Amino acid sequence: MVSKVVFGRGSFNQLSEILAPKRLSMNAPFIYIIDDVFKNNQWLTSRIPLAYDDKILFISTEEEPKTSQVDAIVEDIILTTKELPSGIIGIGGGSVLDLAKAVSIMLTNEGEAKDYQGWDLVKHPAIYHVGIPTISGTGAEVSRTTVLIGPEKKLGINSDFTPFDQVILDSELTKDVPKNQWFYTGMDCYIHCIESLKGTYLNTFSETYGNMSLELCKEIFLDNNLTAEESEEKLMMASWHGGMSIAYSQVGVAHAMSYALAYVLGVKHGIGNCIVFDHLEEFYPEGVKLFKAMKEKHNIMLPQGICADLSDADFDKMTTIALNLVPLWENALGKNWKQIITPKKLKELYQKM
Repeated sequence: MVSKVVFGRGSFNQLSEILAPKRLSMNAPFIYIIDDVFKNNQWLTSRIPLAYDDKILFISTEEEPKTSQVDAIVEDIILTTKELPSGIIGIGGGSVLDLAKAVSIMLTNEGEAKDYQGWDLVKHPAIYHVGIPTISGTGAEVSRTTVLIGPEKKLGINSDFTPFDQVILDSELTKDVPKNQWFYTGMDCYIHCIESLKGTYLNTFSETYGNMSLELCKEIFLDNNLTAEESEEKLMMASWHGGMSIAYSQVGVAHAMSYALAYVLGVKHGIGNCIVFDHLEEFYPEGVKLFKAMKEKHNIMLPQGICADLSDADFDKMTTIALNLVPLWENALGKNWKQIITPKKLKELYQKM
């Protein structure tokens, strides 16, 4: 679990005093990995406490984060810093937070990032790393995974060394998120809750957090009485609780299928989950019904026909990738999940999209 958390509007201003005791030396910089949407945003960048050899790496999030991208960032840091960095600070959405976690791990572990895609493969603790979300819903700020697209699969580096050492939850940083992105990422949180609460891995710990997150999602996406600030703060906490819920259980059908969409078509995670979940009445009837009500209320039109031009080889690749995510299917459908979801049935689901 994340050991230290600061919450509240304006808490980003505490970053300097949070980092100061963690600086190892003048030659051990803090490296800021920041979504490049903030590149010309003085409101945010002017408050970053740069000193000595600290530097900012602006990262494009047009595509899902890749293992090769992690390796390139790590190599650049090693070649351009005099000492191992004092810490990695990720500022952005789920993609940037996952990159920050992965980079902090790979600075202390040999090999390539792809070698650590899986469960509990990391051997050495990561360097100090801080997560500051600027959009709410992914749960990346609290999860023990960093989801990456590798040469052969989309899969997280899942380990006890992955979670951030410090998180700053400042909902003011989410105030300019475009509406569609707000919805897609918020639905990532909602789908976390549904898949956790309806899964076979469910336990009292995950259920408690999942229920809190689900109730917040209902309030945010179906209630007309919230102010913008209330909605931002509640979604930030829904994201946190949803991430905690799946940390002690697992996600399910929508995530398994959307991972494959991302690998083959490059569909980003939030919208990919929405496209898939829209067709999963068989598995989550009540959850999908409520999702459709939220989608209608906010006038969201999901892309249609994204799989229309795929070849049989593409479909085979997607079904193989999705079905290899065994813990997700086992959580969703139980130990006998292979008798319920076959490659043929999975292909038919993809063909609806």
